[in-house]
Amino acid sequence: MGVISEADLIDSVSDALQYISYYHPPDYIKALGDAYLCEESPAAKDAIAQMLTNSRMSAIGHRPICQDTGIVTVFVKWGQGCTLASSRSLQNVIDEGVRRAYLNRSNPLRASIVADPAFSRCNTRDNTPSVVHVEMVPGSRVEVTLAAKGGGSENKSKFTMLNPSDSIVDWVLETVPSMGAGWCPPGMLGIGIGGTAEKAMVMAKESLMGPIDMAQLKARGPTTDIENLRVELYDKINALGIGAQGLGGLTTVLDVKILDWPTHAASKPVAIVPNCAATRHAHFTLDGSGPSFLPKPDLSSWPDVSWAPDKHALRVDLNTLAAAEIKHWKAGDRLLLSGKLLTGRDAAHKRIHDLLARGEPLPLSFKDRVIYYVGPVDPVGDEAVGPAGPTTASRMDKFTDMMLDLGLLAMVGKAERGSIAIASIKAHQRAYLTAVGGAAYLVAQAIRSSRIVAFEDLGMEAIYEFEVEDMPVTVAVTVDGENLHASGPEFWRR
Repeated sequence: MGVISEADLIDSVSDALQYISYYHPPDYIKALGDAYLCEESPAAKDAIAQMLTNSRMSAIGHRPICQDTGIVTVFVKWGQGCTLASSRSLQNVIDEGVRRAYLNRSNPLRASIVADPAFSRCNTRDNTPSVVHVEMVPGSRVEVTLAAKGGGSENKSKFTMLNPSDSIVDWVLETVPSMGAGWCPPGMLGIGIGGTAEKAMVMAKESLMGPIDMAQLKARGPTTDIENLRVELYDKINALGIGAQGLGGLTTVLDVKILDWPTHAASKPVAIVPNCAATRHAHFTLDGSGPSFLPKPDLSSWPDVSWAPDKHALRVDLNTLAAAEIKHWKAGDRLLLSGKLLTGRDAAHKRIHDLLARGEPLPLSFKDRVIYYVGPVDPVGDEAVGPAGPTTASRMDKFTDMMLDLGLLAMVGKAERGSIAIASIKAHQRAYLTAVGGAAYLVAQAIRSSRIVAFEDLGMEAIYEFEVEDMPVTVAVTVDGENLHASGPEFWRR
C-alpha cells in the first residue's frame, strides 16, 4: 500500500507549476525552431523569432513565458493501492499546491481565476480552485499531469455534435479559421472524438498533454486510422495559410493530437481545444517515497535565434503622435513605440462604459492616447512590470466606438479585430496594432516604468500608464480599414 503524504503532493504540484511558467517543453521548442527555419512569411518569421527569444529569456530569468499564467487543469491517475494521508480532500490538497505556486515571492504568477462567474466575477487572488479530473487505476503509484491553460486559447475551444455520416475533416477545416488567432498560433490542436459532449471536450484537452511527434509520425508513416487523420488535418490546416499570430504563413499548427472513445450509434461528438504558444504542461509520479521535482532542461537544445528589431521599423513617439502620422501607416509595417502608453482591458472598458452611461466624469483623458490591451504580472526585484504580453483584442470590439469617440489614436492587442471594430477604426481614421502573444517577457523589457492611473481595485485589470522604449508592434488595421489578419492568410493560402 503506497501512502502519499499531503506535503509531497503539495510540493510536487507547486514545483511543477513554477517550472512550466518559465520552461517550455523541449519538444515544443524543437518544433517551433523547425517552423522558424522553413517559414517564408516575414511577419510570421518575425513573430516566431520573438517567441523563441522570449522562451530563452524566460528560462534564464525564471519569469513567466506569458503574462496569462492560466487556469490550472490537473489529470490524476490514482493507483488503487495508494492512500492520501490527509484530512483534506484531494481537490483541496492540489489547490494548496496551486496557491503556493501562484503566490511564490520570487516568481509570482498572475491570479486570473474569478469566482461567481455569472455575476460578481470576484478574483480569488490565488488562482484557485483548479479543475481536477481523477481516474482510479490499478497499481501503487499516482501519476499527475497538469497544465496551466491561458484564457486566449481556452476561449477558442469548439464543440459540435455531428451526424454519424458527417466529415470530421470538413468540420475542422471550417472551424479553425473561425477561431481566429487569439490562441496564439503556431501551437497544437487537441481533438476529442466520441463519448458524450463532456467526454469529447475532456479528451481534446487531455490529448494536448502528449509530446509533439508529428515530424516523427510523418517520417515513419501513419499505421492507424487515427494517425492518418492526424496527418491529414495537420497538412490541411497548415495549408489554410493562417500562420503565426494569424499574420499569414506556412505554419499554423505544430501537431494535431486526437483521443477517441466509443459513442452512441446516433452521435458523433467532436471537440477542438487549442494549445497556445505558452504550451505549459508537466508530468510527475508519486509512490510514497517523497515529492517529485522536475529536472532543469538543457538550454543548449534551444534554437540559436535572437530577435532584434527590423532595421526598417518605423520609430513612433507616443508623446507627440498625431492623427496625421497614423494615416501614413500601412498594413504590415513594423513600429517601435516609445513614450507614454495607457493600458486597459475588459473590466476597465466596462467600467468606463458604466461611468459614461451614468453621466459621471472619467478618471483620465484618452484624447490623443494609445491604449494597450494587457493585464501584466506583478514585478519582482527592479522590474518596472512583470511579463506583459497582449490579450485578445476582439473582446474589446464592442467598446471600440466608445473609446475612439473619447479620442484614442490607436489600440494595441493580440490577434484579429471583428467587423464592427474594423468599421469603427475606418470611420474614425484610427489604427489597430498587434504585439506578439507568447512574447510577454520580451515585451516587458521595453517597459521602463509603470504606474496605476485608474481603477486600482481591478488589480491586473487596472489602467496603468507605461513608459515604453522601442516596444515592437505591427500595423494590423489601417485608417482605410485594410486588415492584415485577412490579407496575410489569404495571400499565404494561395
